[in-house]
Amino acid sequence: MANVATHPQTAPTAPAPLTAAEIAALALSLAHLGAGPQATTARRALHTLLDAAPHDDVVTTTLATLTTPLETATSDRARVIAAAITDHRVVRLCYGDAGANVTIREVEPVTCLVHRDHWYLVGWCRMRRGVRAFRFDRILAVESTGLRSRPRRADRYLPWGKS
Repeated sequence: MANVATHPQTAPTAPAPLTAAEIAALALSLAHLGAGPQATTARRALHTLLDAAPHDDVVTTTLATLTTPLETATSDRARVIAAAITDHRVVRLCYGDAGANVTIREVEPVTCLVHRDHWYLVGWCRMRRGVRAFRFDRILAVESTGLRSRPRRADRYLPWGKS
């Protein structure tokens, strides 16, 4: 007997498509798994799920980024961010923007996403008083402040609308 999981509402037909928020959550979970055997299997499963749908060059590049393990330092930062999202805690980022300007920001993290070649933290930036996306490769350091953040629905912060 094969070990196969099916969604009860869709079995035996095709599985229900993943929502944007579900893809973002899976992506962040994969980000800090590293390159071990469980991570490889999980990435292959996600690749299979997402590869079934037709897509363009942007989606192909995004899928490749999503299913490639992060560098160790970036993975460690992703782990801190994931915990802060789960626990609704504010993080302090040391962030270098595209112009090499470095700022220290307190951010209420909401979700993470992958677009083309880059991972992003999406959250409420207290310094800018608005929603901002922070590229993972420009986050120089991150730490939890221990302060509670306001719970925010991820689907309201994703660029492609409600999920």
